[in-house]
Amino acid sequence: MKLQYILSAALLMNGLLLFAQSAPPATPIDGGLSLLLAGGAAYGVKKLRDHRKK
Repeated sequence: MKLQYILSAALLMNGLLLFAQSAPPATPIDGGLSLLLAGGAAYGVKKLRDHRKK
């Protein structure tokens, strides 16, 4: 049982190391991300309207 706790803690801490690196200072948000967000919003509105019709 202790081994599971130790392994779980080690895996969680390993994931934190991935966030230690920072992004470049001038990372642009290009049009692809905007299109992805717009598509997700449109999909959410469609699902909401379909759910309200039922």
